Amino acid sequence: MKQVTLLAVLALVLMSNSHAQNKKNQDQKAIKSMCGCYDVSFNFAETFQYSNDSNYKASPVKHEKGLEWVQLVEDSDNKIVMQHLLIVGKPDSPYIVKHWRQDWVFENTDLYTYDVDNTWNYSSLPKESVKGQWTQKVFQVDDSPRYEGTATWIHADGKSYWENTTDAPLPRREHTIRKDYNVIERTNKHAIVKEGWIHDQDNKKVVRKEGEKDVVLAEEKGFDTYTKVEDSYCKAAQDWWKKNQSSWAKVRDKWDTVFNRKRDLSIETSVEGKQLYDYLLSEDFSNKEEDINKMIDAFVK
Repeated sequence: MKQVTLLAVLALVLMSNSHAQNKKNQDQKAIKSMCGCYDVSFNFAETFQYSNDSNYKASPVKHEKGLEWVQLVEDSDNKIVMQHLLIVGKPDSPYIVKHWRQDWVFENTDLYTYDVDNTWNYSSLPKESVKGQWTQKVFQVDDSPRYEGTATWIHADGKSYWENTTDAPLPRREHTIRKDYNVIERTNKHAIVKEGWIHDQDNKKVVRKEGEKDVVLAEEKGFDTYTKVEDSYCKAAQDWWKKNQSSWAKVRDKWDTVFNRKRDLSIETSVEGKQLYDYLLSEDFSNKEEDINKMIDAFVK
């Protein structure tokens, strides 16, 4: 009887492990399906305002389109790295903009949560709390941190999606025109669809002051659609990455060294009047490892 019971338990364990591996394979397939060449539509609009100021003015509605290449940079069992490259200008003389980067880490326990004033708080998560989950880590154009959050990929009724709520600094479209709030609480949903994928956002514009309760100034809807097109349309971005990937590998390695300190992180907004991306994206900047390390160290407080 005991032998039969042990065999039954073993069978259940094997079935559970097999199910978990199949689920992880589904997750990896969904994540990597976001790679490739896409016609992108970026759409943002304020939906609700809560300001007591009668002169409050909402941000303008944004509708922009672009061609974007999502490059698979790293593909290991527990980590997938994807770099977005925006293609702008005329087709016969395109210009490549190094856009945002997203890393996906399986059952990640090291989380950097945005606080305020270019500061991220480090926390070590219990392993049981992230079982089966993926952390999406989003980075700026200079590979400095932006926001990250952990959640479970859902595959049901023919749909695959991942959803998380986390804080972030103001996006570029906002920090150049808005000074009345300083944190954006982002609810990000990545959904895989037949045509490609969707980045669906429900955001809150938050005023955060030390010692005071957060105040929601307004809410915002974001809806970015990525429609798959032939990879050949993005050849210029593919060529750019081949030429520049080694330099950006050094940048990522340096940032990994910073993150591996596993402590709260503050970053200067500028050094000698320039932001970090001004230096790293300059054609005159050295791509030597020691120069990259020195420059990033100058920005990390």
